[in-house]
Amino acid sequence: MSSHKPVIINELLGELIIPPEPQRWIVVHTKPRREKKLADYAAQNLIHYYLPQIKHKRVYQRRKVVTTVPMFSGYIFMILSPYEKQLVASTGLVAYFIFVRHQQELLDDLSYIYGTQQKDLPLQPVMWLSKGLEVEITEGVLKGTKGVVESQDKVSEVRLQVNLLRQAVMVKVNPKHVKIIGEYNIVEEEE
Repeated sequence: MSSHKPVIINELLGELIIPPEPQRWIVVHTKPRREKKLADYAAQNLIHYYLPQIKHKRVYQRRKVVTTVPMFSGYIFMILSPYEKQLVASTGLVAYFIFVRHQQELLDDLSYIYGTQQKDLPLQPVMWLSKGLEVEITEGVLKGTKGVVESQDKVSEVRLQVNLLRQAVMVKVNPKHVKIIGEYNIVEEEE
């Protein structure tokens, strides 16, 4: 029997908003497998963070065990002042910091992921797309969520991308509820 308890960390401490100066969103790249430890440290010190997680199912000796793993391995999003940044750096859990030049763009990306998680819909890590069709979900529980699809043939597979990290997760939706909002060309196949 296992002697250790699973580590349960809240995904969000605070809100997904642009903070007042001198605080700002910073992406913290952690040392390997230290995301939850850093989130725990942040919670103890009332430092706002967002650590999106995915449920991970495994079978151990015929028992099903559900744990959570960070959605973006090695990364946690934090609101830090210069002083808090020094505190976080002194933990020994940080590899480096990524400065976020476009705060609103990052918040938009994170809010779509957070909203999807609140609806308890399954998300699956996928490749980030440098090119694709920009779409918006027009109906259902994800109404208003924006993402990217690979092609017109795969409109049901909406990717929620964090462009700063070049990583993405995919949610499956009814293709009837997806509207293409970017520019695109319709190519008719000849028989």
